[in-house]
Amino acid sequence: MSAPDSSQMTTHDLTDDDRARLTPYVSDTEGPVFVLTNLPETVKGALFARYSRSPKSLRRLLLDEFLTGEDQALQAAGPGQSQADALYNRMLAEYGDDSVAQLGGAHVAVEGASNVLTKILQWGRLASYLEQSTRYIAYTDRPGGQWRYYTPPDVAAHPEVGPLYTATLDRAFEIYSELLPVMTAYWDAQVPVDDTPPAARARAIRARALDSLRGLLPAATRSNVGIFASGQAYEALLIRLFAHPLPEAQEAGHRILTQLRTVIPAFVSRVDRPDRGLLHAAYLRDTDTATAAQGAMLLSPMSPQPQPPEVRLCEWDPDGEIKVVAHALWSSANRSYEDVAGEVAGMSTDQRRRVLDAYTGTRADRRHTPGRALEATSYTFEVVCDYGAYRDLQRHRMLTLQAQPLGVKLGWSLPDEITDAQLNDQYATVMHESATLFEALRSVVPDAGPYAVSLAHRIRFMMVLNAREAMHLIELRSQPQGHVSYREVAQQMHTAIAQAGHTAIAEMMIFTDHSHSDAGRMNAERRLEARRAARDSEQSR
Repeated sequence: MSAPDSSQMTTHDLTDDDRARLTPYVSDTEGPVFVLTNLPETVKGALFARYSRSPKSLRRLLLDEFLTGEDQALQAAGPGQSQADALYNRMLAEYGDDSVAQLGGAHVAVEGASNVLTKILQWGRLASYLEQSTRYIAYTDRPGGQWRYYTPPDVAAHPEVGPLYTATLDRAFEIYSELLPVMTAYWDAQVPVDDTPPAARARAIRARALDSLRGLLPAATRSNVGIFASGQAYEALLIRLFAHPLPEAQEAGHRILTQLRTVIPAFVSRVDRPDRGLLHAAYLRDTDTATAAQGAMLLSPMSPQPQPPEVRLCEWDPDGEIKVVAHALWSSANRSYEDVAGEVAGMSTDQRRRVLDAYTGTRADRRHTPGRALEATSYTFEVVCDYGAYRDLQRHRMLTLQAQPLGVKLGWSLPDEITDAQLNDQYATVMHESATLFEALRSVVPDAGPYAVSLAHRIRFMMVLNAREAMHLIELRSQPQGHVSYREVAQQMHTAIAQAGHTAIAEMMIFTDHSHSDAGRMNAERRLEARRAARDSEQSR
């Protein structure tokens, strides 16, 4: 007997007129799988919220409750907008059902944000972010006659620190711009000429030169950030911005809220309510302040000293591999975890390795990641590296990350190629002037200190991540085309996991690259050029 036509099971109650009304708003009026189109985000989210509490199909709900033709003035904002807003207000305000705020989202662009603000914006896990890259953007232009950096209003207004801030950051950008052609020539001489297409070679050399010099840029350097998030994620982001001591963060929060209210107003209706979002922001400020005060009282004072880059594995489970094997076998065992774990504990090392080999399988590339059994064990790393590398590593939102305040006491990193190109003096000038400005700001506008810190200055932070996320981070960030500073962090993490006794898990990370080749960017650009040539050839047929 043939299976019933599932499309008839979902569309039998629709008339031809119904289908005509639905056509602009669904990708398919017949089948059981379709996409909502041409609807405001609030309407789409409200539809799904009703979906969970109604026996009707989504198409029927759309027709009966959102495409009613009533209240035409309000519906100018989009079909069903007034009904959707009313539903959200009821669900959020009356029922407190936060999950409905996950059902719609918005794309937001935040332009001209400092590199301090970009890290605050990208702190949340439940969102997607893209940011301008210092590898592809040369900060040598001066739009409006100003270098691209942010100046806090209270700094600009200060009669002594304001001019020092401007002079110091102007000098950093001037040296950066002066050295870019020098470093481009340096890498041009280092990279052999072969059959690489000239355009690909030029891009690779330019990227390498920008990588070498990014440490000169201050954390005040402006960047553009694109965010896509649900209403719930935006609510968390806005509360975090309102709670932050930096005026730039607070101003960004108010600007984002204003714009979100033009597209998803119901999603963010609670953010600036005194009894909801503002109360939450106050809670965050109060707990941060109280915890810092306890630390000042209970921890022995210590003056930070310059510290070389370091990756230290602080905590791990000696039985972690046994737990991963037990989790891998449990899903198909039809037995309790206690029974499976007991047997795994009695297995030989070779037997457990065979299980992990089977669980890993043949990985064709690093995106072929084994399953969630790897999440049964975790690692805590304390890392000291330059702020530029931290900016890249902080983007891994599946891990738990905490960072200490950005400052100058841990010293700064000097790329080897800067020494080879005999540019140490110019580089050191920026570092020393940055440190001087930081100390001056600390005595006048303490919260603004991080803006003065260069991307080459070091920061200490901690990452807690399970083995599955460790595999993703280590394999991705160790690739030859990556920046050398975060490559070294990833490579040292991999070595530390193996040295901790988790050799089988380390061996699963087969795409970890421990090379020190400078050809990585060239290879990446060569592959890109080949893909472009193939695409152009296909389009010309």
